[in-house]
Amino acid sequence: MQVLDPVVYREAMSRYAGHVQIVTTEHQGIRRGVTITAACSVSDSPPMVLACLNNSNPSNAVLFESGHFALNTLGAHHQDLANAFAGFGKLSAEDRFAQAEWQVMETGSPVLVDAIVAFDCVVTDRKVTNTHTVLFGEVKAVHFGEREPSLIYLDRGYHTL
Repeated sequence: MQVLDPVVYREAMSRYAGHVQIVTTEHQGIRRGVTITAACSVSDSPPMVLACLNNSNPSNAVLFESGHFALNTLGAHHQDLANAFAGFGKLSAEDRFAQAEWQVMETGSPVLVDAIVAFDCVVTDRKVTNTHTVLFGEVKAVHFGEREPSLIYLDRGYHTL
């Protein structure tokens, strides 16, 4: 069986709409956050989500080691924040986090105060693949923000829904 060309796969995935989220953690005094679209619900009993993170970024090690994370769902007004946590502008972690207001819930992970919804999670499992690590998190607390349009990524650009 032939292996699919990665360029073809990336083009196909660009047509797959994804909600934009920032996954965050704090471990041994180091805060890390990164913009992702590869996250979803796994189960409601127990409540569980997953988040996929790129293995090639050495800064993601703190997310793999901390044992907890928050999954912060972004609204339409968070486009600049999404770009900052995606690495545009080459801001330090401190400068990225300074662009918004954060709180701490059960796990100690930073939770975005004005997120549409945020899931505060303890890592229950992780699966390492060639390029990414999938973190499975049991949801220990939920923060509800205002109901407003969500930030979606589709066709290599932001949209709202």
